[in-house]
Amino acid sequence: MTKNLGFLSFGHYQPRHHLSAADSLTQGIEIAIGAEELGFDGAWMRVHHYQHQFASPWSFLGAMAARTQRLELGTAVIDMRYENPLIMAELSAAADLISGGRLQLGISRGSQEPALRGWESFGFHPSADSNAADMAREHTDRFRAAIAGTPMAISDPAEAGVQVPLPIQPQSETLPQRIWWGSATRQSAQWAGEQGMHLLSSTLLSEDTGVPFSELQAEQVRVFRAAWDRAGHRGTPRVAVVRSILPIVSDRDRSLFGPAALQAQENVGVLGGALSRFGKSFIGEPEAIIREIQQDHAVKEADTLLVTIPNTLGVQENLRILGNIAEHLAPTIHSLRAG
Repeated sequence: MTKNLGFLSFGHYQPRHHLSAADSLTQGIEIAIGAEELGFDGAWMRVHHYQHQFASPWSFLGAMAARTQRLELGTAVIDMRYENPLIMAELSAAADLISGGRLQLGISRGSQEPALRGWESFGFHPSADSNAADMAREHTDRFRAAIAGTPMAISDPAEAGVQVPLPIQPQSETLPQRIWWGSATRQSAQWAGEQGMHLLSSTLLSEDTGVPFSELQAEQVRVFRAAWDRAGHRGTPRVAVVRSILPIVSDRDRSLFGPAALQAQENVGVLGGALSRFGKSFIGEPEAIIREIQQDHAVKEADTLLVTIPNTLGVQENLRILGNIAEHLAPTIHSLRAG
């Protein structure tokens, strides 16, 4: 299997520095169009609430779907603590139909955020005997049932003349096969495999065993695939990993990214009360980056590599960066056999 190559944007905007939310969204669409022309396989977006970043993804996904032809359109990831599962089922099916079946929906139980129990302001409260993570998984179960066509209501005989089960509409037949779980531990990766969802793993793991990041993440991938196989799911489990990759091929690149190369190494710290391992950034000459990617155990295990982009630099700079990746790195990345 040839490895897919996509990009991931956080959709940052900075009103104080004359970069508005409208700028971020419209530029994001233009970057997706340009990336498709450069030969990239996917355009993925982060989803965060109460921050100057991409938030609810549906309008943006629909707009990208209408302006592109081939790209996979993904989320990495939607925080299910905030989602009404049935509204999400309607909106995701509509966006998927507009795209012709290109959505790849990454979801999760959420991560650290600035709001104190922000999901409560969206109207969601865990039951007395559960927590927010439990609630996220309950929302996930209901969402997946809804997009699979399970009836969610009964018709009113006074209005319809009959009483029959009603599934959510519209339905996109293959969307249930394209749901991913964002995982930061081996345990949650195992759960994703058991549930029959694909695996998304970023540049952060919320655990540490003392081994290098790529080795721990590769173990996470193997745990996921083993769980998928044991559960007997049909189809091929997919895995996407995220990397920060900035090739330096010009003086402009060196001025923008050269200083960051000095701080590009992986490290260990405490995040959200958990000892966590943070992956390194790949910044440097293309030949050096190729050598490092070829030694990255998790990149070799995955079928999809997502590269983060510094979206605040605008359309021209980001397409130049993606063009450098396409020219100097993509042939090697595509040649790495998944698994």
